[in-house]
Amino acid sequence: MRFASTALALASGISITNAFGLKYAATRQSFLSSTRPPRSQLSMVLEKPKEKTKVKKLAKIEELKTKCDYLKAPLLEEMKNEEIFVSKDAMQILKYHGSYQQSDREVRGKGKDYQFMLRLKQPAGEISPELFRLLDDLSRDMGQGDLRATTRMCFQLHGVRKGNLKTVVRSIMDIGGSTVGACGDISRNVMTSPAPFVSPEYQHAREWSKVFAQLFRPMTDAFSQIWCDGEKVATVETWAKEVEHLNVDEAMYYDNGRGVVLDDPVEPLYGTRYLPKKFKIGITVPGDNSLDIYINDIGLVVICDDNGELQGFNVMVGGGLGRTHNKEETFARACDHLGYVAKEDVMEAMKAILATQRDHGNRDVRTNARFKYLVHTLGIDKLRRLVESYYGKPIEPWKPIKDWKYNDWMGWWEQGDGKLFYGLHIDNGRVKDEGDFRLKTALRVLVDKYDMRMNMSPTQSIILCDIDPKDKADVEQILKDHGILSLEEVDPLARLSMSCPALPLCGLAMTEAERIMPSYIERMRALLVKMNINEEEILMRMTGCPNGCARPYMAELAFVGDGPKSYQVWLGGSPVLAGRTAFPYKSKVKDDVMEDCLEPVLAMFIEKRQQFEAFGDFCYRMGVDAIEEYANNYVLGSVKA
Repeated sequence: MRFASTALALASGISITNAFGLKYAATRQSFLSSTRPPRSQLSMVLEKPKEKTKVKKLAKIEELKTKCDYLKAPLLEEMKNEEIFVSKDAMQILKYHGSYQQSDREVRGKGKDYQFMLRLKQPAGEISPELFRLLDDLSRDMGQGDLRATTRMCFQLHGVRKGNLKTVVRSIMDIGGSTVGACGDISRNVMTSPAPFVSPEYQHAREWSKVFAQLFRPMTDAFSQIWCDGEKVATVETWAKEVEHLNVDEAMYYDNGRGVVLDDPVEPLYGTRYLPKKFKIGITVPGDNSLDIYINDIGLVVICDDNGELQGFNVMVGGGLGRTHNKEETFARACDHLGYVAKEDVMEAMKAILATQRDHGNRDVRTNARFKYLVHTLGIDKLRRLVESYYGKPIEPWKPIKDWKYNDWMGWWEQGDGKLFYGLHIDNGRVKDEGDFRLKTALRVLVDKYDMRMNMSPTQSIILCDIDPKDKADVEQILKDHGILSLEEVDPLARLSMSCPALPLCGLAMTEAERIMPSYIERMRALLVKMNINEEEILMRMTGCPNGCARPYMAELAFVGDGPKSYQVWLGGSPVLAGRTAFPYKSKVKDDVMEDCLEPVLAMFIEKRQQFEAFGDFCYRMGVDAIEEYANNYVLGSVKA
């Protein structure tokens, strides 16, 4: 594996060949010295390759990226034909444009029911009233009639037919929105805390989430060529205008001579092959872990002085949750702390981190292509030195910050400018009208009446922003009239839960998630009542496969699909989502016996917990062996609080 050979090279001082065929000489002193030198000693001098070096055959996806003409072929031509689907190669390229080809797995008959899911990319999750109106109309006229709030703070539209896809994408681009990079092997939507506080720290976090989105945007003209017939879109992305004063493009193209910027006529940071796999960035303020900061490839924490002036950023690296059942070489991983970077250097440091993954990430084995595997293989100290070799200076030590807390920001809050915001809980992110429950209509009424903007939540919910205190009662009444529960009426287990869409549209789903999660919440509540611990609030998540889209491996209790009506059970995630992942407890647990699996764990929790200890912390402290031993000797129904 490339990352393994890279680690060996770094440790032994031999040269490293990156993904673009360039060789860099690594010195033993640079990577094995116990004290970091003031400047990295890793030489980035280009070596002439040996003339008779055998060219290694590229992985199929890497070959496709090389030949796709910067994300155009074969999609450009296939979008012009009359077929209702695209080819496998075009489907891979389509992901970079924000769309997945799907089919309803429950539709029986001749041929597949081809349709497309379209995911937006809106840094900081900000949705203007104009954009929401458009999405509402598009989902009604060209989708399946609903919207879905994602776990990366944006909307997805499902059920778009190929013949309508171009109209939908073009409409979104013309209003200042985007789907570019919502999927694919590039930087994805940049997350931040959804709370619209006007304090300096939160303003800095929102602004810099847009900076990094702009810094790492793909520069190809494929998007205008395919969706706009080569024409310029009517409006540039809204966030691009907001960060013009920070000269992001100048920073993107700045070449420090250390191999960060490529000699490529189109993509200075990505090159022809883009990244080995998707790349996720999140940014928050000290103490606020509402966005699962540790699951990102890069996580940043704004550091301000006592006057709220931005000084720099704490930087963490190497998080990621995707894994594959029965393959121990794949695993979920929380970030390591890399260090601190001053604000004037942060764009160059971010470029250096991206270049590290671009050049040394594993492009041979796709299941090990995420940045987390490179960080894990090298270890954080050697990884830091490798980043510094691109960056050109030492990365400073991590700055002390306040302890993390988890808050979903639901309910009523003061923004700090005389206005209010309201966190609206949405079960599993599904914005729909169904019977007396008319959430989609309620949001449209609020947007039309108050020209209301929204912030999407990392927990598949929505923040309604800039509400005048005098309008609070009317907002509550509108929601009530449309069958929306008040926050006090929402079960805390539901409020803390998330699930992925899974069946019937996701091609990777092994079993149910979104459609069955409400019943799991009811069953878990009944079990807590039965054991006299109804006051407990446990953070639960569910996915239909091991890829981790609903971030199950960070939860206190998670259900990960591993077969039809069957789940792995994971325990021990942090209640504040900080610094660790959960561990697998049981596999192949059938849906109809889930209570029998969980009751012994809850019984042990009742008998052996420490005062005020959360369920996830208890499971982590006990460990899987102790829990299994207790469960093996437990008699169902024998313990209650």
